[in-house]
Amino acid sequence: MAGGTRALLIAGPASGQGKTSFTCALARRLVAGGERVRGFKIGPDFIDPGFLAAATGAPVHNLDLWMVGAAESARLLDAAAAEADWLLIEGAMGLYDGDPSPADLAAAFAVPVLTLIDAGSMAETFGALALGLHEYGRGRTLSWAGVVANRVASPNHARMLRESLPPPLQWAGHLQRCQQPLPERHLGLVQARELASGLPQIWAGLDAGLHLDLGLLRSLPAWRCPPQPPAAPRPPAGLLAGRQVAVARDAAFSFCYEANLHLLATLGARVQAFSPLADEPVPEGTDAVYLPGGYPELHAPALSGCHRFFDSLRQHHAERRPIVAECGGMMVCADTLRDGEGREHRMAGLLPATAVMGSRLAGIGLHSWRTDHGELRGHVFHYGRLEVQPGVAPAALTQPRRYGGPEAVYQVGSLTASFFHGYYSSCPAAAAQLFLGP
Repeated sequence: MAGGTRALLIAGPASGQGKTSFTCALARRLVAGGERVRGFKIGPDFIDPGFLAAATGAPVHNLDLWMVGAAESARLLDAAAAEADWLLIEGAMGLYDGDPSPADLAAAFAVPVLTLIDAGSMAETFGALALGLHEYGRGRTLSWAGVVANRVASPNHARMLRESLPPPLQWAGHLQRCQQPLPERHLGLVQARELASGLPQIWAGLDAGLHLDLGLLRSLPAWRCPPQPPAAPRPPAGLLAGRQVAVARDAAFSFCYEANLHLLATLGARVQAFSPLADEPVPEGTDAVYLPGGYPELHAPALSGCHRFFDSLRQHHAERRPIVAECGGMMVCADTLRDGEGREHRMAGLLPATAVMGSRLAGIGLHSWRTDHGELRGHVFHYGRLEVQPGVAPAALTQPRRYGGPEAVYQVGSLTASFFHGYYSSCPAAAAQLFLGP
Protein backbone atom coordinates (compact mmCIF):
# COMPACT_ATOMS: atom_id res chain seq x y z
CA MET A 1 0.00 0.00 0.00
CA ALA A 2 1.27 3.44 -0.86
CA GLY A 3 2.14 5.30 2.33
CA GLY A 4 2.99 2.26 4.45
CA THR A 5 1.16 -0.28 6.57
CA ARG A 6 -2.12 0.61 8.28
CA ALA A 7 -3.13 -0.95 11.61
CA LEU A 8 -6.52 -1.29 13.27
CA LEU A 9 -7.69 -2.73 16.57
CA ILE A 10 -11.32 -3.86 16.33
CA ALA A 11 -12.92 -3.62 19.78
CA GLY A 12 -16.33 -3.09 21.36
CA PRO A 13 -18.15 -2.89 24.68
CA ALA A 14 -18.36 -6.64 25.36
CA SER A 15 -18.04 -10.18 24.06
CA GLY A 16 -20.63 -11.25 21.51
CA GLN A 17 -20.53 -8.03 19.50
CA GLY A 18 -19.46 -9.86 16.33
CA LYS A 19 -15.78 -8.88 16.33
CA THR A 20 -14.65 -12.07 14.61
CA SER A 21 -17.32 -11.87 11.91
CA PHE A 22 -16.58 -8.23 11.19
CA THR A 23 -12.79 -8.61 11.25
CA CYS A 24 -13.02 -11.54 8.84
CA ALA A 25 -15.39 -9.59 6.56
CA LEU A 26 -13.04 -6.60 6.54
CA ALA A 27 -10.00 -8.79 5.90
CA ARG A 28 -11.65 -10.52 2.97
CA ARG A 29 -12.77 -7.20 1.48
CA LEU A 30 -9.20 -5.90 1.63
CA VAL A 31 -7.69 -9.13 0.28
CA ALA A 32 -10.20 -9.09 -2.59
CA GLY A 33 -8.87 -5.64 -3.44
CA GLY A 34 -5.35 -6.99 -3.79
CA GLU A 35 -4.05 -5.86 -0.41
CA ARG A 36 -1.96 -7.98 1.94
CA VAL A 37 -3.54 -8.50 5.36
CA ARG A 38 -2.22 -10.01 8.58
CA GLY A 39 -4.53 -10.78 11.48
CA PHE A 40 -3.89 -10.95 15.22
CA LYS A 41 -5.99 -11.86 18.25
CA ILE A 42 -5.62 -10.19 21.64
CA GLY A 43 -5.34 -12.49 24.61
CA PRO A 44 -5.50 -16.26 24.97
CA ASP A 45 -7.64 -17.75 22.22
CA PHE A 46 -7.34 -20.80 19.98
CA ILE A 47 -10.57 -20.54 17.98
CA ASP A 48 -10.83 -17.00 16.60
CA PRO A 49 -7.32 -17.11 15.08
CA GLY A 50 -8.47 -20.02 12.92
CA PHE A 51 -11.14 -17.86 11.29
CA LEU A 52 -8.74 -14.94 10.87
CA ALA A 53 -6.19 -17.24 9.25
CA ALA A 54 -8.86 -18.56 6.86
CA ALA A 55 -9.90 -15.00 5.99
CA THR A 56 -6.40 -13.59 5.50
CA GLY A 57 -4.59 -16.63 4.15
CA ALA A 58 -1.72 -15.96 6.57
CA PRO A 59 -0.60 -17.14 10.02
CA VAL A 60 -2.31 -15.50 13.00
CA HIS A 61 -0.58 -14.88 16.34
CA ASN A 62 -1.87 -13.89 19.76
CA LEU A 63 -0.88 -10.59 21.34
CA ASP A 64 -0.94 -9.79 25.05
CA LEU A 65 1.13 -7.37 27.11
CA TRP A 66 1.41 -9.85 30.00
CA MET A 67 1.22 -13.40 28.65
CA VAL A 68 3.09 -12.78 25.38
CA GLY A 69 4.89 -9.70 26.66
CA ALA A 70 5.29 -6.22 25.19
CA ALA A 71 8.63 -6.92 23.51
CA GLU A 72 7.47 -10.16 21.83
CA SER A 73 4.12 -8.63 20.81
CA ALA A 74 5.98 -5.71 19.23
CA ARG A 75 8.30 -8.11 17.41
CA LEU A 76 5.34 -10.04 15.99
CA LEU A 77 3.64 -6.84 14.81
CA ASP A 78 6.82 -5.43 13.27
CA ALA A 79 7.51 -8.69 11.43
CA ALA A 80 3.98 -8.74 10.00
CA ALA A 81 4.11 -5.06 9.04
CA ALA A 82 7.21 -5.75 6.94
CA GLU A 83 5.12 -7.94 4.62
CA ALA A 84 1.57 -6.56 4.86
CA ASP A 85 -0.52 -3.54 3.92
CA TRP A 86 -2.91 -3.97 6.85
CA LEU A 87 -2.62 -5.30 10.40
CA LEU A 88 -6.06 -6.21 11.78
CA ILE A 89 -6.06 -6.91 15.51
CA GLU A 90 -9.21 -8.44 16.96
CA GLY A 91 -9.88 -7.46 20.56
CA ALA A 92 -11.06 -9.70 23.39
CA MET A 93 -14.19 -9.11 25.47
CA GLY A 94 -14.73 -5.35 25.89
CA LEU A 95 -12.27 -2.61 25.03
CA TYR A 96 -11.43 -1.88 28.68
CA ASP A 97 -11.87 -5.40 30.06
CA GLY A 98 -8.97 -7.19 31.69
CA ASP A 99 -5.56 -6.24 32.99
CA PRO A 100 -3.99 -5.68 30.55
CA SER A 101 -6.96 -4.73 28.37
CA PRO A 102 -7.24 -4.26 24.60
CA ALA A 103 -7.15 -0.52 25.31
CA ASP A 104 -3.80 -0.95 27.05
CA LEU A 105 -2.42 -2.73 24.00
CA ALA A 106 -3.80 -0.08 21.64
CA ALA A 107 -2.15 2.63 23.71
CA ALA A 108 1.17 0.78 24.04
CA PHE A 109 1.49 0.20 20.29
CA ALA A 110 -0.27 3.35 19.01
CA VAL A 111 -2.88 1.33 17.09
CA PRO A 112 -6.09 3.21 16.14
CA VAL A 113 -9.26 1.65 17.56
CA LEU A 114 -12.19 0.86 15.28
CA THR A 115 -15.18 0.67 17.62
CA LEU A 116 -17.67 -2.10 16.82
CA ILE A 117 -21.08 -2.16 18.55
CA ASP A 118 -23.90 -4.68 18.23
CA ALA A 119 -26.81 -2.41 17.33
CA GLY A 120 -29.30 -5.20 16.78
CA SER A 121 -31.71 -3.91 19.45
CA MET A 122 -30.64 -0.28 19.51
CA ALA A 123 -31.33 3.09 17.93
CA GLU A 124 -30.07 6.49 19.19
CA THR A 125 -28.49 4.97 22.29
CA PHE A 126 -25.84 3.70 19.87
CA GLY A 127 -24.28 7.17 19.92
CA ALA A 128 -24.26 7.35 23.71
CA LEU A 129 -22.52 3.98 24.00
CA ALA A 130 -19.92 4.89 21.37
CA LEU A 131 -19.25 8.24 23.06
CA GLY A 132 -18.82 6.55 26.44
CA LEU A 133 -16.27 4.12 25.03
CA HIS A 134 -14.31 6.98 23.48
CA GLU A 135 -14.31 9.18 26.57
CA TYR A 136 -13.68 6.52 29.22
CA GLY A 137 -9.93 6.26 28.52
CA ARG A 138 -8.78 6.66 32.16
CA GLY A 139 -5.52 8.32 31.26
CA ARG A 140 -4.75 6.16 28.23
CA THR A 141 -3.84 7.96 25.03
CA LEU A 142 -5.96 6.32 22.34
CA SER A 143 -6.52 7.20 18.71
CA TRP A 144 -9.79 6.37 16.98
CA ALA A 145 -10.47 5.14 13.46
CA GLY A 146 -14.27 5.37 13.51
CA VAL A 147 -17.40 3.56 14.67
CA VAL A 148 -19.01 0.53 13.04
CA ALA A 149 -22.45 -0.95 13.73
CA ASN A 150 -23.13 -4.68 13.58
CA ARG A 151 -26.39 -6.62 13.08
CA VAL A 152 -28.06 -3.69 11.34
CA ALA A 153 -31.59 -4.46 10.16
CA SER A 154 -32.07 -2.01 7.26
CA PRO A 155 -30.73 1.11 5.55
CA ASN A 156 -33.09 3.19 7.69
CA HIS A 157 -31.73 1.56 10.83
CA ALA A 158 -28.19 2.36 9.67
CA ARG A 159 -29.18 6.00 9.11
CA MET A 160 -30.55 6.30 12.66
CA LEU A 161 -27.37 4.85 14.09
CA ARG A 162 -25.12 7.08 11.98
CA GLU A 163 -27.04 10.24 12.92
CA SER A 164 -26.80 9.37 16.63
CA LEU A 165 -23.01 9.82 16.64
CA PRO A 166 -21.95 13.16 18.14
CA PRO A 167 -18.86 14.97 16.82
CA PRO A 168 -16.03 14.11 16.58
CA LEU A 169 -17.04 10.43 16.27
CA GLN A 170 -16.97 9.25 12.66
CA TRP A 171 -19.26 6.67 11.07
CA ALA A 172 -17.13 3.98 9.36
CA GLY A 173 -19.97 1.76 8.17
CA HIS A 174 -22.04 -1.22 9.19
CA LEU A 175 -22.53 -4.97 8.86
CA GLN A 176 -26.05 -6.17 8.22
CA ARG A 177 -27.68 -8.87 10.29
CA CYS A 178 -26.34 -12.13 8.87
CA GLN A 179 -28.69 -14.98 8.05
CA GLN A 180 -25.89 -17.50 8.63
CA PRO A 181 -23.74 -16.27 11.54
CA LEU A 182 -20.67 -18.10 12.76
CA PRO A 183 -22.01 -21.02 14.87
CA GLU A 184 -21.12 -21.34 18.56
CA ARG A 185 -20.70 -24.00 21.25
CA HIS A 186 -19.65 -24.05 24.92
CA LEU A 187 -16.03 -22.91 24.43
CA GLY A 188 -16.84 -20.26 21.81
CA LEU A 189 -17.24 -20.45 18.08
CA VAL A 190 -17.26 -23.77 16.27
CA GLN A 191 -13.76 -24.12 14.83
CA ALA A 192 -13.06 -22.93 11.31
CA ARG A 193 -11.59 -26.32 10.36
CA GLU A 194 -14.97 -27.94 11.16
CA LEU A 195 -16.78 -25.51 8.87
CA ALA A 196 -14.39 -25.74 5.94
CA SER A 197 -17.04 -26.75 3.40
CA GLY A 198 -19.48 -24.15 4.72
CA LEU A 199 -17.08 -21.21 5.00
CA PRO A 200 -17.55 -19.95 1.42
CA GLN A 201 -21.27 -19.48 2.04
CA ILE A 202 -20.60 -17.72 5.35
CA TRP A 203 -17.98 -15.47 3.72
CA ALA A 204 -20.40 -14.61 0.92
CA GLY A 205 -23.09 -13.61 3.41
CA LEU A 206 -20.70 -11.42 5.38
CA ASP A 207 -19.39 -9.77 2.22
CA ALA A 208 -22.91 -9.00 0.98
CA GLY A 209 -23.77 -7.35 4.30
CA LEU A 210 -20.61 -5.27 4.71
CA HIS A 211 -21.01 -1.54 4.01
CA LEU A 212 -17.78 0.23 4.81
CA ASP A 213 -16.11 3.58 4.29
CA LEU A 214 -12.73 2.28 3.17
CA GLY A 215 -11.66 5.80 2.24
CA LEU A 216 -11.94 6.80 5.91
CA LEU A 217 -9.81 3.85 6.99
CA ARG A 218 -7.24 4.42 4.27
CA SER A 219 -6.85 8.02 5.45
CA LEU A 220 -5.27 6.78 8.68
CA PRO A 221 -1.55 7.50 9.00
CA ALA A 222 0.89 4.67 8.42
CA TRP A 223 1.56 2.64 11.55
CA ARG A 224 4.87 2.72 13.36
CA CYS A 225 5.47 0.73 16.52
CA PRO A 226 6.68 2.95 19.39
CA PRO A 227 9.92 1.92 21.09
CA GLN A 228 9.45 -0.98 23.51
CA PRO A 229 11.52 -2.32 26.43
CA PRO A 230 14.24 -4.72 25.30
CA ALA A 231 13.29 -8.36 25.19
CA ALA A 232 14.75 -10.81 27.68
CA PRO A 233 17.75 -12.78 26.40
CA ARG A 234 16.72 -15.86 24.46
CA PRO A 235 17.87 -19.27 25.74
CA PRO A 236 20.38 -21.31 23.75
CA ALA A 237 18.83 -22.54 20.52
CA GLY A 238 19.99 -26.08 21.17
CA LEU A 239 18.07 -26.80 24.38
CA LEU A 240 15.97 -29.43 22.55
CA ALA A 241 18.45 -30.26 19.83
CA GLY A 242 18.06 -33.76 18.44
CA ARG A 243 14.76 -34.42 20.25
CA GLN A 244 11.58 -35.38 18.42
CA VAL A 245 8.34 -33.98 19.86
CA ALA A 246 5.14 -35.63 18.66
CA VAL A 247 2.18 -33.23 18.79
CA ALA A 248 -1.44 -34.43 18.70
CA ARG A 249 -3.22 -32.36 16.04
CA ASP A 250 -6.78 -33.20 14.99
CA ALA A 251 -10.38 -32.26 15.85
CA ALA A 252 -9.98 -33.58 19.41
CA PHE A 253 -6.59 -31.88 20.04
CA SER A 254 -6.73 -28.49 18.34
CA PHE A 255 -6.11 -25.91 21.08
CA CYS A 256 -2.43 -25.23 20.58
CA TYR A 257 -0.60 -21.95 20.15
CA GLU A 258 1.27 -21.97 16.86
CA ALA A 259 3.87 -19.90 18.69
CA ASN A 260 4.48 -22.88 21.02
CA LEU A 261 5.29 -25.17 18.11
CA HIS A 262 7.49 -22.49 16.58
CA LEU A 263 9.41 -22.14 19.84
CA LEU A 264 9.96 -25.90 20.16
CA ALA A 265 11.41 -25.89 16.64
CA THR A 266 13.52 -22.84 17.45
CA LEU A 267 14.95 -24.70 20.46
CA GLY A 268 16.04 -27.47 18.11
CA ALA A 269 13.20 -30.00 18.39
CA ARG A 270 11.81 -31.90 15.42
CA VAL A 271 8.06 -31.34 15.70
CA GLN A 272 5.92 -34.09 14.17
CA ALA A 273 2.12 -34.02 14.13
CA PHE A 274 -0.02 -37.12 14.51
CA SER A 275 -3.74 -37.85 14.95
CA PRO A 276 -4.90 -39.85 17.98
CA LEU A 277 -8.47 -39.58 16.70
CA ALA A 278 -7.40 -41.50 13.59
CA ASP A 279 -5.87 -44.09 15.96
CA GLU A 280 -2.35 -43.21 14.87
CA PRO A 281 0.25 -44.42 17.39
CA VAL A 282 2.90 -42.18 18.86
CA PRO A 283 5.41 -41.89 15.98
CA GLU A 284 8.56 -43.99 16.13
CA GLY A 285 11.58 -42.19 17.47
CA THR A 286 9.52 -39.83 19.63
CA ASP A 287 11.29 -38.43 22.69
CA ALA A 288 8.35 -36.43 24.07
CA VAL A 289 4.60 -36.24 23.43
CA TYR A 290 2.56 -33.02 23.51
CA LEU A 291 -1.21 -33.46 23.99
CA PRO A 292 -2.81 -30.00 23.66
CA GLY A 293 -6.37 -29.19 24.63
CA GLY A 294 -9.36 -29.35 22.36
CA TYR A 295 -12.70 -31.12 22.33
CA PRO A 296 -12.05 -34.71 23.49
CA GLU A 297 -15.50 -34.72 25.12
CA LEU A 298 -17.11 -34.40 21.69
CA HIS A 299 -15.10 -37.37 20.39
CA ALA A 300 -14.93 -39.51 23.53
CA PRO A 301 -16.67 -42.60 22.05
CA ALA A 302 -14.28 -42.65 19.09
CA LEU A 303 -11.21 -41.91 21.23
CA SER A 304 -12.04 -44.72 23.67
CA GLY A 305 -11.68 -47.18 20.79
CA CYS A 306 -8.30 -45.86 19.61
CA HIS A 307 -6.30 -48.79 21.00
CA ARG A 308 -3.17 -48.27 18.91
CA PHE A 309 -2.88 -44.70 20.15
CA PHE A 310 -3.50 -45.56 23.80
CA ASP A 311 -1.21 -48.59 23.78
CA SER A 312 1.64 -46.55 22.30
CA LEU A 313 1.04 -43.71 24.78
CA ARG A 314 1.11 -46.11 27.73
CA GLN A 315 4.33 -47.65 26.39
CA HIS A 316 5.85 -44.19 25.99
CA HIS A 317 4.90 -43.42 29.60
CA ALA A 318 6.22 -46.76 30.86
CA GLU A 319 9.59 -45.92 29.30
CA ARG A 320 9.56 -42.65 31.30
CA ARG A 321 9.63 -40.44 28.27
CA PRO A 322 7.91 -37.05 28.79
CA ILE A 323 4.23 -36.42 28.10
CA VAL A 324 2.90 -32.86 28.37
CA ALA A 325 -0.91 -32.81 28.57
CA GLU A 326 -2.88 -29.56 28.65
CA CYS A 327 -6.60 -29.29 29.52
CA GLY A 328 -8.37 -31.69 27.12
CA GLY A 329 -5.07 -33.53 26.72
CA MET A 330 -5.04 -34.13 30.48
CA MET A 331 -8.63 -35.40 30.38
CA VAL A 332 -7.59 -38.02 27.82
CA CYS A 333 -4.78 -39.15 30.15
CA ALA A 334 -7.26 -39.86 32.97
CA ASP A 335 -8.74 -43.31 33.67
CA THR A 336 -12.13 -42.32 32.27
CA LEU A 337 -13.86 -39.32 30.74
CA ARG A 338 -17.46 -38.63 31.78
CA ASP A 339 -19.16 -36.62 29.04
CA GLY A 340 -21.93 -34.04 29.37
CA GLU A 341 -24.56 -36.79 29.19
CA GLY A 342 -23.04 -38.65 32.12
CA ARG A 343 -21.61 -41.47 29.98
CA GLU A 344 -18.17 -42.75 30.88
CA HIS A 345 -15.50 -43.56 28.31
CA ARG A 346 -12.25 -45.37 28.96
CA MET A 347 -9.16 -43.21 28.40
CA ALA A 348 -5.38 -43.76 28.74
CA GLY A 349 -5.29 -44.49 32.47
CA LEU A 350 -2.04 -42.61 33.12
CA LEU A 351 -3.59 -40.26 35.69
CA PRO A 352 -5.65 -41.90 38.48
CA ALA A 353 -8.74 -39.76 38.03
CA THR A 354 -12.05 -39.32 36.27
CA ALA A 355 -12.30 -36.32 33.96
CA VAL A 356 -15.80 -34.84 34.14
CA MET A 357 -17.36 -32.43 31.65
CA GLY A 358 -19.52 -29.82 33.38
CA SER A 359 -22.21 -27.49 32.11
CA ARG A 360 -20.72 -24.37 33.72
CA LEU A 361 -17.40 -22.62 33.32
CA ALA A 362 -14.99 -24.07 35.89
CA GLY A 363 -11.91 -21.95 35.25
CA ILE A 364 -11.00 -18.84 33.27
CA GLY A 365 -8.27 -16.23 33.17
CA LEU A 366 -4.55 -15.60 32.88
CA HIS A 367 -2.34 -17.76 35.11
CA SER A 368 1.34 -18.30 35.80
CA TRP A 369 3.26 -21.38 36.89
CA ARG A 370 6.37 -20.60 38.92
CA THR A 371 8.72 -23.42 38.03
CA ASP A 372 12.31 -24.08 39.06
CA HIS A 373 13.32 -22.72 35.63
CA GLY A 374 11.29 -19.50 35.74
CA GLU A 375 7.73 -18.20 35.50
CA LEU A 376 5.73 -19.78 32.69
CA ARG A 377 2.71 -17.65 31.79
CA GLY A 378 -0.50 -18.76 30.13
CA HIS A 379 -4.21 -19.15 30.77
CA VAL A 380 -7.04 -21.46 31.76
CA PHE A 381 -10.50 -21.78 30.20
CA HIS A 382 -12.42 -24.98 30.83
CA TYR A 383 -15.74 -26.54 31.72
CA GLY A 384 -14.20 -29.80 32.88
CA ARG A 385 -13.02 -30.88 36.30
CA LEU A 386 -10.90 -33.72 37.60
CA GLU A 387 -12.01 -36.18 40.29
CA VAL A 388 -8.69 -37.60 41.45
CA GLN A 389 -8.31 -40.76 43.48
CA PRO A 390 -7.29 -40.54 47.16
CA GLY A 391 -3.60 -39.94 47.63
CA VAL A 392 -3.10 -38.12 44.31
CA ALA A 393 -1.78 -34.65 45.11
CA PRO A 394 -0.73 -31.83 42.80
CA ALA A 395 2.97 -31.34 42.23
CA ALA A 396 2.42 -27.60 41.87
CA LEU A 397 -0.28 -24.94 41.71
CA THR A 398 -0.57 -22.13 39.19
CA GLN A 399 -1.30 -18.57 40.29
CA PRO A 400 -4.21 -16.59 38.80
CA ARG A 401 -3.31 -13.20 37.41
CA ARG A 402 -6.39 -11.52 38.89
CA TYR A 403 -9.40 -13.61 39.88
CA GLY A 404 -10.29 -17.22 40.58
CA GLY A 405 -8.32 -19.96 42.25
CA PRO A 406 -5.14 -21.81 41.33
CA GLU A 407 -5.01 -24.77 38.95
CA ALA A 408 -3.36 -28.05 39.89
CA VAL A 409 -0.35 -29.35 37.99
CA TYR A 410 -0.05 -33.14 38.30
CA GLN A 411 3.09 -35.15 37.71
CA VAL A 412 2.75 -38.91 37.49
CA GLY A 413 5.99 -40.49 36.38
CA SER A 414 6.96 -38.73 33.16
CA LEU A 415 3.47 -37.20 32.70
CA THR A 416 2.91 -33.51 33.41
CA ALA A 417 -0.78 -32.61 33.22
CA SER A 418 -2.93 -29.58 34.03
CA PHE A 419 -5.86 -27.50 32.86
CA PHE A 420 -3.24 -24.73 32.45
CA HIS A 421 -2.26 -23.80 28.87
CA GLY A 422 1.29 -22.46 28.86
CA TYR A 423 2.51 -19.83 26.40
CA TYR A 424 6.00 -21.21 25.94
CA SER A 425 7.77 -18.07 24.73
CA SER A 426 7.03 -16.44 28.11
CA CYS A 427 9.70 -18.74 29.61
CA PRO A 428 11.49 -20.90 27.03
CA ALA A 429 13.73 -22.53 29.63
CA ALA A 430 10.72 -23.79 31.62
CA ALA A 431 8.98 -24.92 28.43
CA ALA A 432 12.04 -26.83 27.28
CA GLN A 433 12.31 -28.62 30.62
CA LEU A 434 8.78 -30.01 30.20
CA PHE A 435 9.93 -31.87 27.10
CA LEU A 436 13.25 -32.95 28.61
CA GLY A 437 11.43 -34.69 31.45
CA PRO A 438 11.96 -35.04 35.19
